[in-house]
Amino acid sequence: MTDTSVPFRAGDDGYASYRIPAVVATASGALLAFCEGRVESASDHGHIDIVLKRSTDGGRTWGALQVVAHNGTDLAGNPAPVVLDTGRVLLVQVRNAAGATEAAIVRGEVKDVDGRRVWVQHSDDEGVTWSEPREITQQVKEPGWRWYATTPGHALQLSTGRVVVPANHTVPPTGTDLGNEPQYNGGHCLLSDDRGENWYLGYVDDSASDYINANETTAAELPDGRVYFNTRTDSRSPGKRADAHSEDGGRTLVKPFRPQAGLTAPVCEASVLQIRDPDLLLYSGPANGRALMTVRASVDGGTTWRPVFTVDGLPAGYSDLVRVDAATVGLLYETGDFGPYETISFRRVPVTELT
Repeated sequence: MTDTSVPFRAGDDGYASYRIPAVVATASGALLAFCEGRVESASDHGHIDIVLKRSTDGGRTWGALQVVAHNGTDLAGNPAPVVLDTGRVLLVQVRNAAGATEAAIVRGEVKDVDGRRVWVQHSDDEGVTWSEPREITQQVKEPGWRWYATTPGHALQLSTGRVVVPANHTVPPTGTDLGNEPQYNGGHCLLSDDRGENWYLGYVDDSASDYINANETTAAELPDGRVYFNTRTDSRSPGKRADAHSEDGGRTLVKPFRPQAGLTAPVCEASVLQIRDPDLLLYSGPANGRALMTVRASVDGGTTWRPVFTVDGLPAGYSDLVRVDAATVGLLYETGDFGPYETISFRRVPVTELT
C-alpha cells in the first residue's frame, strides 16, 4: 500500500511552481486535488491557472493534469471546491490582473477591474468537464474591500443544504495618516442557499486591531450543527491561530474570533475537517515554522487540541484534509526536502492513527 503520492511537482507540466492545495471526494469516491499552477515562478502574482488531478484509487495514483480555470495570462486562483448533495462539484475562485500584487491591492493602487474578483463554476461529471465560470463579485464583496481571498482549501455544504465558503478581505485605513496606518485583515464567509445559483455574505468580522487579524480561514460543521471557523492571524495573539463558532449556519458568529492558544503554529494557512465515527475535529498545519506537518484533533468542538499524527520533520506549508473512506483520511500538503514548495504531496492517514 502506498501511503504517500506526489500529484504535483514544481517544474512539471509547464508550471514553475504549484501552490495552494484543496481536495474533495466526489459522490463515487474519486478524489479531486486542486491547486494553483504558477507559470513563471512561485510568486503569488503573475500568470496563474487553477489545475486539477483526479484519483480513482484513494490517492495512490493520479491522472493527467487538467487546467480547470484560466484567466488568459492573468491570475485565477484560491480554489475553494465543494461536492454538493446532488453530486455537482462547485469551484469558487478569485481572479485579478497578473501585475496586481497583494501589496498594491492592499494599498488601493489597483483599479477595481484589475483587482480581486470572485467567480464560480461547476462540474456535473466529477471533475472531468467544467462549466464556463461566472462572476459573483457584486453579491459577495463589499464596496471598499481591497484584498479578497477565498479559503484556501475546501468549502463545505452544511446538513441544511447551505454552502459555506470561508474567506477574508482587507479594509482601507480610516484615520488621518492614510499612507502610514496599517491595513487590517477581516474575516467573512460566502453563503448560498440554492446550491450555488445565488450568493450572499454571511458574517463579517472586521477587527481593526493588531491583536486578532483574521486572515485565511477554514471551516467545518460540528455534529451539533454549529459551524466552526479557524483562521490564521498575523497578530500579537498567542499561538497565531484564532477561532469562532456560528449557530446560524455562518450568518453570524456567536463571538468574534478569539485566540486559540491550543494551536501553536506559524503564520500559515491550515485546514480543519470534522469526521464521524469516530467523532473528531481534525486540524492540519505545520507545527514549527513552515515545517513539521502535523495533524491535531479535538473532541470538544475546537476548545482544546492535541497532536495525533506527525507526517515528518521536513519543510511544509499549506494543506487540506479530506475523508477518503471509512478507514482513511487524506492530507494534501505542500512539502519538499529543502523547501516547502517543491511538491504538493498526498498522504493517506489511517483513522486508527488519529485516535
